[in-house]
Amino acid sequence: MKNFILASALGSLLSLPAIAAPSLSDSMDLNQYRTDVKTLASDAFGGRAPLSEGEQLTIEYLEKAFKEMGLKPGFGDSYLQAVPLAKITADQNMQLDIGGLKFANGSEFTARTQRITDKVNLNNSDVVFVGYGINAPEYGWNDYQGLNVKGKTVIVLVNDPGFATQDPKVFKGNAMTYYGRWTYKYEEAARQGAEAVFIVHETEPAAYGWGVVQNSNTGTKFTLIDANNNQGQVGVMGWVQHNVAQKIFAKAGMDFDTLKQQAAKPHFKAIPLKLKATVSLNNHIERAESHNVAALLPGKSRPDEVVMMHAHWDHLGTVIEDGKPEIINGAVDNASGVAGVLALARYFTKQAQTAPLERSILFSAFTAEETGLIGAQHFAQHPSVPTKNIVAFLNIDGMNMNQGVDYILRYGEGVSELEGYLDNAAKAQGRVVKADPRPQNGLMFRSDHFALAQQGVPGLLFMSLGDTDPDYIAHKYHKGADDYDPNWSLEGVKQDLDLMASMLTTLANSKDWPHWLEASDFKAKREQDGRKK
Repeated sequence: MKNFILASALGSLLSLPAIAAPSLSDSMDLNQYRTDVKTLASDAFGGRAPLSEGEQLTIEYLEKAFKEMGLKPGFGDSYLQAVPLAKITADQNMQLDIGGLKFANGSEFTARTQRITDKVNLNNSDVVFVGYGINAPEYGWNDYQGLNVKGKTVIVLVNDPGFATQDPKVFKGNAMTYYGRWTYKYEEAARQGAEAVFIVHETEPAAYGWGVVQNSNTGTKFTLIDANNNQGQVGVMGWVQHNVAQKIFAKAGMDFDTLKQQAAKPHFKAIPLKLKATVSLNNHIERAESHNVAALLPGKSRPDEVVMMHAHWDHLGTVIEDGKPEIINGAVDNASGVAGVLALARYFTKQAQTAPLERSILFSAFTAEETGLIGAQHFAQHPSVPTKNIVAFLNIDGMNMNQGVDYILRYGEGVSELEGYLDNAAKAQGRVVKADPRPQNGLMFRSDHFALAQQGVPGLLFMSLGDTDPDYIAHKYHKGADDYDPNWSLEGVKQDLDLMASMLTTLANSKDWPHWLEASDFKAKREQDGRKK
């Protein structure tokens, strides 16, 4: 019955007349788009790390562009929203000791904290294997059942049991749920009182190699600051290599791979390893403000109703690779997306001179996405417009810089009515909508739209990282090779921006409010805001 209801809801949208895509690509200045990407991804911007000189250059570049278009500031009288961050730099001269086994930082484990403190000492902490570290009543699953992990170190598996079993009746089968995300693992362990968490890395269920973990966790990290200086979070947020986990479990007289298989079955009981964990984090803490950027194109008749068009502006900055500093410029991820937002802003600003939209469009670029959607979380908690008045949040996180294709990828299925809008826009282009080829990667939960979804705002992710460049994930994603390439054809960019322009036009001229389709906290929040079906 549920599948029939979802199909009917989407079918009603698909029955609407297809709206011809606006001719953004006919008027698009490709040279300007190239300039935007090349500039944002240049070494001069230093990889666009928050709280760096690269941030200042980036936000000045975006603010100048929005002013030149004649767009209004997105935050009252300012294009900038201050995001209070702590910049935490851990001394990388650390060593993890579990049961007398000593492991090297970076190559065998990573460890960091979001607590605002100069030192975190994990000293002879009891180690417990808690399977996937999931407490999900709706799935009848609780790895912490009857367990007290207060002050202890938990080892958990990445992803969720659905991926491990490939059984569609277990969680969502191959498609990752939020319970499979590393962010959830740390959040739940904190709720359970654990002092440290080490996630066992494996490339297939994690959806990225160890190099991504290393680059993302061994440099400077950023966090929002709560009223208690984040003391409620776990002290040590860690990862270990698969072979490290095997050694640890062998030391405890157990076989890791056997227990991993058992952990994918319901009612798995956590196993104390009877080993102690010790590691010290010595942190340098700086408090500073980063910035979200946004500009507003006011609507004609319903300006208080807002459609958002977004891309995160930040990347990883400079990291140490093989003992040498390397700038991670993030040309595709996500200078390409920011340049796309600028192109759409220029297009709609010109269109508004003769054909103004009924609703407003807020063009935005947030900070610190790469560190856990921090800028988006801050905006979601302190929005420039009430989230109940945000119609939809369209989010670019990497564009197709190569030749056009006859499809567009959809991330998530049966999640919200925005999928129907996507179907219509693709059909008008003679394209088809293809399901995410890697649902196990959990991309629904890995970009800025998710922070707004948690406030009830339906979102849609536009991402093209590996489907048109098979080499990207393996050798470029979050690595120094993600650089500007003058040989990009940009046909895919024009094609996808046309599609987004079509969706924005439809949403901004409609009186509809796209709804969530499946029962979720997102849907409940939206209905609390009065946006019921």
